[in-house]
Amino acid sequence: MKDIADVIIIGAGACGLFTAINIAEKAPHIRIRILEKSKEALSKVRISGGGRCNLTNAETNPREFVKNYPRGNRELLGVFSRFSSQDTVRWFSSHGVAIKQEADGRIFPQSNSSQTIIDCFLSLAKKYGIEILYQQNIHAFSYEQEVWKVVGNDTFYGRHLVITTGSNPKIWKLLAELGHTIVPPVPSLFTFATKDFFIEGLAGVSKQVSAKLLDSHLAPLKIPLIDKQGLVGALLITHWGFSGPTVLKLSAFAARILSELEYHFTLQINWLAEGEEILNAEETLSILQEEKQKHPRKEMQNHCPFSLTKKLWNKLLERSGVLPHQLWAELNKGQLHTLAKELTASTFSIEDKAPFKEEFVTAGGVSLKEIDFKNFRSKLFPTLYIGGEALDIDAVTGGYNFQNAWSGGYLIAEGVTSE
Repeated sequence: MKDIADVIIIGAGACGLFTAINIAEKAPHIRIRILEKSKEALSKVRISGGGRCNLTNAETNPREFVKNYPRGNRELLGVFSRFSSQDTVRWFSSHGVAIKQEADGRIFPQSNSSQTIIDCFLSLAKKYGIEILYQQNIHAFSYEQEVWKVVGNDTFYGRHLVITTGSNPKIWKLLAELGHTIVPPVPSLFTFATKDFFIEGLAGVSKQVSAKLLDSHLAPLKIPLIDKQGLVGALLITHWGFSGPTVLKLSAFAARILSELEYHFTLQINWLAEGEEILNAEETLSILQEEKQKHPRKEMQNHCPFSLTKKLWNKLLERSGVLPHQLWAELNKGQLHTLAKELTASTFSIEDKAPFKEEFVTAGGVSLKEIDFKNFRSKLFPTLYIGGEALDIDAVTGGYNFQNAWSGGYLIAEGVTSE
């Protein structure tokens, strides 16, 4: 006689465990079995947020929340209306996890340790009798006579199958064999590498800028959901190039375009973006001309009329052909125009991408057209559910990728238990 579980979940990550626990809480009689390929559960949770686990974000308006998803923003609007970041905070708080919100809106466990989340999930899994089998290498799964057959180290049977394996090419191949369309994965959330001498000696400098991406002809790239005027935010100069929230967001929203360009493109930076004000070249030139009249005997290196660090100012002077000991009075017309341009439209040749810490996010996965987002059910099979990053959904940093996992897991649990 076949040993048939009510639910088989492939993948013991954030979405998989959250799904299992919520199924168990809604229907304690349901038998749940999780199959995990590695030696432990929640490995990505452990390293996320530098080991702190950025659970979600404090933004409460779903329409604003979904703007952080290059792919999946339209589909997730209704999802987040049904299980929001506020619901996530309430859920973890009610399960004994103290929560804190940081100034930028990111939400973490008060312990500042992802182990708190791991302990919470594994404790609840044990409490509800959820079976987790590790080192299960899944070879195949099929739907036969209203039962799912999953072949791993052993053969397992279940009435419902939930796929929460993240960016797993092998599982995507198996889903494709069932008839699902897989959007080819490309990297998302990466930093920009350059060999430009400009970055030498500037590693660690952070500045609010307005940045945009240009093609080989220096024409702006048409990036979905990003204003053609550019993106305003913090940029960080590193030993290899450029990072920071602005670069990461650009990399995510332009992920497919940059992949097609083989990561050879141009980054344009306006260094004079303070608050809501972004100076253009004409306005900047006017300020420079005024400074020349006001401070003719001051050395260029010692008098910067903008909110720039001395190191950054001197690099921009060097890039403009202005000597550091040169007096303001000695600036000629050409130098003034060149400096105004460098301050508002510096361009850097980007020659490759670079990884972002331990985070690894891809754009790609199961086509969203084939999912019913009321409960993340496959439109091809009534008892197949797909959640998390196994779908063609990804987000920028700030807790958004995890919120997709929590909301998806909760709604999958509703779908499974309502049948």
